[in-house]
Amino acid sequence: MEILGIDIGGSGIKGAVVETTTGELVTERVRIKTPQPSTPEAVADTIKALVETIGYQGPMACGFPARVINGTVLTAANIDKSWVNVHVESLLKEKLGNEIFVANDADVAGIAEMTFGAGCGEKGKVLIVTIGTGIGTAMFFNGELLPNFEMGHIILNGDDAERYCSDAAREKLDLKWKEWGKRFNEYLNRIDFLVQPDLFILGGGASKKFEKFKEQLHLENARVIPAKTLNLAGIIGAAVYCERRLNNEATH
Repeated sequence: MEILGIDIGGSGIKGAVVETTTGELVTERVRIKTPQPSTPEAVADTIKALVETIGYQGPMACGFPARVINGTVLTAANIDKSWVNVHVESLLKEKLGNEIFVANDADVAGIAEMTFGAGCGEKGKVLIVTIGTGIGTAMFFNGELLPNFEMGHIILNGDDAERYCSDAAREKLDLKWKEWGKRFNEYLNRIDFLVQPDLFILGGGASKKFEKFKEQLHLENARVIPAKTLNLAGIIGAAVYCERRLNNEATH
């Protein structure tokens, strides 16, 4: 199926139509700056503008930078606080006039990576970590998603892990990649102690620089590899998530 996937980020809202059987984009990727403040109405208007720019009609899905359960936003670490308790699927469906499904952004990025990327065919526990403005995590067991597995906000050295070792923290503190890599290694080791994944897959913007910090990563048992779908993961995964939701509704 050709489905529009949308990735809502802290700095940009991106989208493209994806062929869900191959993970390939069949339209140009469109990016519009995330409005500031990123209130529900402002974000909904921006998504509408993006959909109109692409010229798409039909069901769609988006990855959202918060915990989303049954269509309702429950957290707001990297988006305006007014989103908490908003039923985002209803809001966007009313704004767009089309069916739209919403899930956590790390979860949909993980779906892309497990379907078309470095996680394809991997068994056991796989934890995908997206490194960007914040830190997102998506856990898979034998290829199945465990939704809303939020490990980006664990306490590390007395602070929220995102403020200690996200890509935004690296930029804010002007850390060299090796310095930052040591911090991120602390994070991975803490997660390894807590949930013991067999494999870490690193996605998000920082994963493109994997070669610059991989020597700082030392784990006793788990493997650590970079993602393959990179910055397109959110778009691709959202489209695949939409297809799965549609198929699920058709069988119930």
